[in-house]
Amino acid sequence: MAATPHPLNGVTVLERGWLSSNNILIHAAPGEPGAVLVDTGHVNHAAQTVALVRQALAGQPLARIVNTHLHSDHCGGNAALQQALGAPVWLPPGEAAAVAAWNDSAPDDAVEGALSWHATGQRCARFTVSGTYAAGDVLRAGGRSWQVLAAPGHDPHSVMLFDAEHGVLLSADALWEHGFGVVFPEIVGEPGFDDVGAVLDLIAGLPVRLVVPGHGAPFSDVASALARARSRLAGFQADPLRHARHAIKVLIKYHLMEERTQPLAGLRAWAVATPIFKDLWRQLNDAGPAGAARSPGDWCDALVADLVASGALALTDGVVSDA
Repeated sequence: MAATPHPLNGVTVLERGWLSSNNILIHAAPGEPGAVLVDTGHVNHAAQTVALVRQALAGQPLARIVNTHLHSDHCGGNAALQQALGAPVWLPPGEAAAVAAWNDSAPDDAVEGALSWHATGQRCARFTVSGTYAAGDVLRAGGRSWQVLAAPGHDPHSVMLFDAEHGVLLSADALWEHGFGVVFPEIVGEPGFDDVGAVLDLIAGLPVRLVVPGHGAPFSDVASALARARSRLAGFQADPLRHARHAIKVLIKYHLMEERTQPLAGLRAWAVATPIFKDLWRQLNDAGPAGAARSPGDWCDALVADLVASGALALTDGVVSDA
């Protein structure tokens, strides 16, 4: 009896460390114009991403880049890959117009800029968009049919890709082996937890054999991952301020991973200038836990102290470093 092909036969998963998301290269099947790359990592790692993708292509053309959503760790390599390999970028439709206009600025107090990296104080190199794909579409790549599934929660416009024949789910940040991504709508005052739960239910109803997450290694024990995710979600729903405190520490850690090292005064300046940081400070200050912090800058100092105490950051002679 012939052996069953591995679910990822013809698919290369470039598992990346933070800051970058994983990059999934779906190699072209006969008759297809080239490979398709799902997500491109962070701009800090763009040169490495280009090198890794070139190596994985092994001379095959790159026909298209598709992004599951437009957070800086998933689309930061778009510009470099466009320049190096000439591949067009396709997006979920929600932010395509903003990319075309490159609307990455907003009023100082806004937390919902048209592109996420303004509100979160992150960086992304400008790229161009060639087309969109939406929930309900089917993408043909690698001789497979990839169903496009809406996956709001972490990001309102996020999607997943599911190959039902082989049971492969590209889950982006909707499901990791040990959780899921920060629920950004919740930290800007919009509902998001129910969407996370609905997407977890959607995944549970699919015949998934293997999940390729946005971060971390592919995994096959989907039931256990869903149970962990639901437990985490229940904790956040019971105590939304817990999620907000988690989110703001993630943003500071992420910023230090971008910068690697920064004087504490510079980190305070970043916090004061970052709309989502100021908004969370107001939310938590009103609720009580941040009441001792008289300003976003003071709150930044307190959060850095917590992150240093936990070993996530280091502080030496007034300079903060990623640990």
